[in-house]
Amino acid sequence: MNVLRTYAPIITLPAAAVIGFIGYNLESLFDRSTPAPLEGIKDSREERRLGDGAAPPDALKDRSFVPRTVFEKNVSPTLKPT
Repeated sequence: MNVLRTYAPIITLPAAAVIGFIGYNLESLFDRSTPAPLEGIKDSREERRLGDGAAPPDALKDRSFVPRTVFEKNVSPTLKPT
């Protein structure tokens, strides 16, 4: 048992390297990579957002998203004044 405990790092590293090498080469044989999208993700997102007819975001000058007091910070939607 003392011999195994003493030489465990010396045995484990080469064994892990061999297993990793074999796994890496097997993965290249069975590689089923995902095909690249035809258009960019950002482009498709912009088209989807423009196609929805969604309202543009509020202007930053309006500052309707900033609460007037600390007590209005985390208020349930049902308790918010209309």
